[in-house]
Amino acid sequence: MSISFDRALGIHEQALGFRAQRAEVLANNIANADTPHYKARDLQFASVLAEQSAKGSRGQTSLSRTDSQHIPADGVVVGDASLAYRNPMSPSIDQNTVDLQIEQSNYAENSVQFQASFTLLNSKFKGLISALRGD
Repeated sequence: MSISFDRALGIHEQALGFRAQRAEVLANNIANADTPHYKARDLQFASVLAEQSAKGSRGQTSLSRTDSQHIPADGVVVGDASLAYRNPMSPSIDQNTVDLQIEQSNYAENSVQFQASFTLLNSKFKGLISALRGD
């Protein structure tokens, strides 16, 4: 009898990956807070969840190779529809849309959600290990 990690872990694995990706986007926004004409971006969890559900229902997508020496690009995201530009709260002279306080609060909130997803995933693995050991 084999264990299906997809069924055992559910969506928590994808949620953890999403939180890590969002942390990169928010850190990039914070790093470019003083860059003229920089547009702040963010990931929306609902759109990422819908995208993952659609991908799971239609199967795995891969790119075709025209030469045997090409590197396979399975699982590569060609375009990310869930990465959207953030609307600024107030206009700036240099047309930068990053509001540092909002970005820092979003980063802190994302960090807490990442830790919660990680803790939940960790408890799932502990449950699987104890089931395999027969505890």
